[in-house]
Amino acid sequence: MILGVSYDSVEDNRKFADKFEFNFDLLSDTDKKIATAYGAFDAAAPDYARRAAFVIGKDGKVAHAWEKVKAAEFPGEVLPLLSPR
Repeated sequence: MILGVSYDSVEDNRKFADKFEFNFDLLSDTDKKIATAYGAFDAAAPDYARRAAFVIGKDGKVAHAWEKVKAAEFPGEVLPLLSPR
């Protein structure tokens, strides 16, 4: 399962996901609790989450973490980890 998380409202996230035809859910984290829990909250820029990504294993533990994600490069880094072997 793939989930995205954004500080934006549920409605704004729905519009964004529809515009870009996401095939995964985009969750709303307006209180920034998820970002804080995963270290993506940046007090120096509180209106913008750090672009971070996590692969969470079936055991519920973080199996892989990227603290700085570059959108153009990230698919090539994460897809091999998600593909069935």
